[in-house]
Amino acid sequence: MTTSPAVPAFATRDPAMPDFWSERFEKRFMPWDRAGVPEQLMQFVAAAPVPLSTLVPGCGAGHEVGFLAESGWPVQGIDFSASAVGAAQAALGHLAAHVVQADFFTHTPPQRLQLIYERAFLCALPPMTWPKVIGRYGLLLPPGALLAGYFFFDSTAKGPPFGADPQQLDALLSQQFERIDDQPVADSVAAFAGRERWQVWRRLPNKFSTREITIA
Repeated sequence: MTTSPAVPAFATRDPAMPDFWSERFEKRFMPWDRAGVPEQLMQFVAAAPVPLSTLVPGCGAGHEVGFLAESGWPVQGIDFSASAVGAAQAALGHLAAHVVQADFFTHTPPQRLQLIYERAFLCALPPMTWPKVIGRYGLLLPPGALLAGYFFFDSTAKGPPFGADPQQLDALLSQQFERIDDQPVADSVAAFAGRERWQVWRRLPNKFSTREITIA
């Protein structure tokens, strides 16, 4: 008979604060971390006609950042937890400069974005913050750019991870994005198994702007 590892005692309970995540990295309690690159991201990169300038918010240990950089994509991962950034930089070695400590809500990417990769960032934050997060997605991504990744759906209010109602998430995202792909996920970690989907959303044109990027 196997038992789940004991959950360490934590001093910080607010996931909107950097210390919440730093404690978990320092105590190596990271049930969201698959220690690798998920299959649908690899397929997405393989199918892309050109490398896309990418931001990975809440990049954690930086597995996907390293994969994208090795694939020749201009990528930057950010995290507001100093411990997460330290762990990612140590793991990435010669690619460490692709990860920096920054606040998603104030950070300015070094280049015009074509993609934001979503992986356990939105669901890490309380639902009351989601309109602000998605609004920031829209500000950072020009028309035609993509928001792609994994979205967690669940009816349990307690988190993190905080699960979304599909209609709730659609209502928030569809104000600025159109969904162009939606697939089940077969290689989820236990914390997300059966409750996440791979989705790709394309930024809609701004009402007063005709400046748009094209991703074939």
